[in-house]
Amino acid sequence: MAGIGAADDPRLDNDGFGNSDGPTALRQKLHDPSIPIEEYLYYAKITRAEEDRLYGPGSDFQHTDGGATAFVKEKILRKRVQRRVSIPQPRLSISAQGEAQMQHMPSESGNDSSNEKANKERIHAPVTISDEEWVQASRAARTATWSAVFYLITTDILGPFSTGYAFSQMGLGPGVALFTVFGALAAYSGYQLWRMYLQLDSDRYPMKGYGDIAFRIYGAWFRHTCNALQSFQFFLNVALIVLTSGQSISQLSKGKLCFIACMAVCTIFGCLVGQIRTLQRFGWLASWAVFLNLFIIFATMGVMAHSPPNYALYAASNPDFDINNPDPIKVAGGSPPGLSLNDNVNGLMNAVFSFGGATLFVELMAEMRRPMDFWKGLLAADILIYLCYMVYGLYTYCMQGQYAYNVSYQGVSPYGWQTACNIIGLITGLIAAVLYGNIGVKVLYNNVGRDLFKFPILESKRGKWIFVFFVPLYWVAAWVISQSVPQINSWIVLVGAGCILQFTYTFPPFMMLGLKIQRDAILPNETFDPATGQVTHVDSGMKRWIRGFKKELAWNLFDLFFYLGSCVTCILGLVAAFTTMVDAYKESVNLTAWKCESPTG
Repeated sequence: MAGIGAADDPRLDNDGFGNSDGPTALRQKLHDPSIPIEEYLYYAKITRAEEDRLYGPGSDFQHTDGGATAFVKEKILRKRVQRRVSIPQPRLSISAQGEAQMQHMPSESGNDSSNEKANKERIHAPVTISDEEWVQASRAARTATWSAVFYLITTDILGPFSTGYAFSQMGLGPGVALFTVFGALAAYSGYQLWRMYLQLDSDRYPMKGYGDIAFRIYGAWFRHTCNALQSFQFFLNVALIVLTSGQSISQLSKGKLCFIACMAVCTIFGCLVGQIRTLQRFGWLASWAVFLNLFIIFATMGVMAHSPPNYALYAASNPDFDINNPDPIKVAGGSPPGLSLNDNVNGLMNAVFSFGGATLFVELMAEMRRPMDFWKGLLAADILIYLCYMVYGLYTYCMQGQYAYNVSYQGVSPYGWQTACNIIGLITGLIAAVLYGNIGVKVLYNNVGRDLFKFPILESKRGKWIFVFFVPLYWVAAWVISQSVPQINSWIVLVGAGCILQFTYTFPPFMMLGLKIQRDAILPNETFDPATGQVTHVDSGMKRWIRGFKKELAWNLFDLFFYLGSCVTCILGLVAAFTTMVDAYKESVNLTAWKCESPTG
């Protein structure tokens, strides 16, 4: 599942024993601050044009993943064989799995055994891959299509089971308005990331993560900020899903299984399935998760219409509630009475959390054969997600009012439907957690292991074994954190305000401003020499920034307003998150670390 084996990645010139000189492009410094933005823009245009020629409309290139990879592997291997082996030449064939294989042809002299031995010695000698071969193989390593991206985005973002609770904290009118605004802004920021990726990524300087955009626009300080925050977000996402999945198992066992053991089961699952290394292999898992989530939505809507809310679950987190004499269900058009500003902001942060997914967009585009098609998957996913949120969130709030629970399918009263939805939700949640863990481990590996500990590239044989070893450590650490602070609502608000808000709403307009200002400040008489990498500027400093900002003044002002508003929302969310976390421990007896009793009662 992890794909251990040196020959899996055609970008590596391995001989089966881990020997590799590596191509020139790979030996270059990954994050060289001396490279000007003009160079990134120059090579990005060349790459986009080549992608259009190879994979665009009307191209006759094979669009199947195996065929494309086999085509490039065959071409590279032919060149290697021609350089390494004299007469007799081996014949190259492609197996049913798309792998290149060599078949020995007997020589005229008949000395087959000695020639075969000499050939093996030459074949195992390391050879440097040329830059041209690196470009071809780099494209072959990108296999994801826009339909796979649609499933991955939907799996990542679609989380409608907190929307009813969010509406109960904001009311109908403010809830609809805020979900619509945040949904539209999330789509806009995804568009910004897509446009920045197309202008800065190239075969010569490929981008692998969110921090790469930050580095090429603002430098190393912003790259480290993004990578640290991104790692923190993925880690908390995994911890949160381990917590919610543990609650599902606890409900399935009717509280008879110790809550610590419930969460340990989820952790073990993540340690095993997390060994899947490439996002392309998540495609079929992600598609199943989407349809299973849709089933939960329709099933719980039917159950809510014919049964009361789960009052016992509500009482577990509200000690003053009289389960024998519950208040009638109430639905507010405006802000619900009796709630504080912190409660309203908590609902707002749930809306932010619901649409947060831009953190993964660069990683997804980095594995696409034609990143130009990313907008198709993004648009289809955003429309589906928004419709699910509106229909399901409004319905849940109207059916259950102030008793709407986060997670909604745990708030239905019939135990049989709780069981069915918990089982399905457990599967979809763990799939999402494995996706987060996969990217989280890659971010740590590439930006901590590679930079500080000089790890080999992840695609190498040693790199894959390090990945296998590191995945269990990552999941166990997430389990320890979530077991120590078992409070779902506080985690959602903290992750939403501290991390998701930044990557989805704060950073994209901030980076787009920086890119457009630098790009639009370039004058017609300023030159870039691709042979030497030298750039000629006629001026520098604030004058260039002002000139670049004025080029698209209206859009830049909107992005600036968008950025500042997001910063204010971040501050409000963090205050509400920590206040809610402290209050939750004061009011609830079940929210105790490392306790066998479930926080859901």
